[in-house]
Amino acid sequence: MEFCPTCGTMLQYELPHMGRPSRFFCPTCPYVCYIENKVKIKKKMHLDKKDLEPVITDDDMKNASQTDATCPKCGHGRAAYVQFQTRSADEPATIFYTCMNETCRSTWRED
Repeated sequence: MEFCPTCGTMLQYELPHMGRPSRFFCPTCPYVCYIENKVKIKKKMHLDKKDLEPVITDDDMKNASQTDATCPKCGHGRAAYVQFQTRSADEPATIFYTCMNETCRSTWRED
């Protein structure tokens, strides 16, 4: 990726056309950089995946509201729940449950 030295926007690539060499150009400002030599990739970089932090922690669920809900894994009848708006505003919220059975602690969701 190359960025415009004038405004910082990511440059776009344009193929050669009617005798003009290929080029990078800025879609925001008039900056143009013609490519006259072949481009070689010197080094490939591999990105490491980050460890994701849970959005809902165990402490959050211990302090969450509880309701009568049957756990699909163990059949326990009590669960803690939290609601999040995971889709567009005109859709209902998604409810995330955690089984209150200490030996199970299974999680499930209801859209």
